[in-house]
Amino acid sequence: MNPIKAMLGLGVLGLAGWISTAIFLPSETVAAPQQFTSSGECQSCHTQVYEEWQASAHANSWVNPDVRDQSNNFSNTDCIDCHAPRPIFETGIGKRVLPRASRRNEGVDCIACHVLPGGGVAGTMEGPSAVCRPTARRELTREEFCGVCHDQHKTVQQWKGSRYAEQGIGCIECHMPYRNNDPAQGREHTCKGGHDMDMVKSAVTIRGVREAGAWVIEVENIGAGHSFPTDERSRAADLFWKPVGSDSKAWKQFYRFRSPYRWEVDVVDNLLEVHETRRLPLTDEGSGGAIEVAIFYKRSPYYESTEKPDPEREANLLHRIELTP
Repeated sequence: MNPIKAMLGLGVLGLAGWISTAIFLPSETVAAPQQFTSSGECQSCHTQVYEEWQASAHANSWVNPDVRDQSNNFSNTDCIDCHAPRPIFETGIGKRVLPRASRRNEGVDCIACHVLPGGGVAGTMEGPSAVCRPTARRELTREEFCGVCHDQHKTVQQWKGSRYAEQGIGCIECHMPYRNNDPAQGREHTCKGGHDMDMVKSAVTIRGVREAGAWVIEVENIGAGHSFPTDERSRAADLFWKPVGSDSKAWKQFYRFRSPYRWEVDVVDNLLEVHETRRLPLTDEGSGGAIEVAIFYKRSPYYESTEKPDPEREANLLHRIELTP
């Protein structure tokens, strides 16, 4: 036989064999996206993130005693939506979240923010070799993503009217900064906010100016990217004064910043707006001399005694100043 024809014949047979193999043998299958049933499944690969989340108000949003008290143990069912939500990507960015029926003790968990419809997870970058094979979704960094829960009381709308929005400084820049300011280390997941006193203190400052023999107290929103205090209507910030040298029982309340619940028709909505400086004349009897002024913060608006509140025991001190004529 002609050797050239023999070689061609072998080549044809080989090609035919490869084609039959490609058609009839099963190709390498791609594993289906992992179906997550608990945030605990994220811990082994994302230990630091998981530990940060566990220490956050998000993780405790269902079991927090303050939340339990203010929601009447969640008999106010409107609160369940944001304190034990279904995945945000499932209900839709920009739409109010819906409540889930299971795992409520995990609060606002990894699944709520990261799981995609049909399985798989959303991340800030593609990870085809990772166990969960995250898909990059830019929505995670957008204010509308946070707003599905945190715009219930117009916090995102307040931010949109600020200089921060104009400069492109969004929610995550303040509440989920890069660890050690290093993008390579990822973002912190403690999600510090109204439960972190250092952050709350950085939002405002107080000072006093003398006018016509009396004190005018100025409160300035210097650090919040929204009104102060915001988000939860239970939060309040109170101004107190007392004569210099007097004991803690001498504090007198003279102003409150708060946004009321719908049924509190007798409470004025007077949050300190973003970038605002509010000037408050102090006209109480005996307040014209040397005095101390302080601003206290409460996550529950109620004091044990409405006639004589004890802010040093019942609230968080933010700033305290001494004023001398």
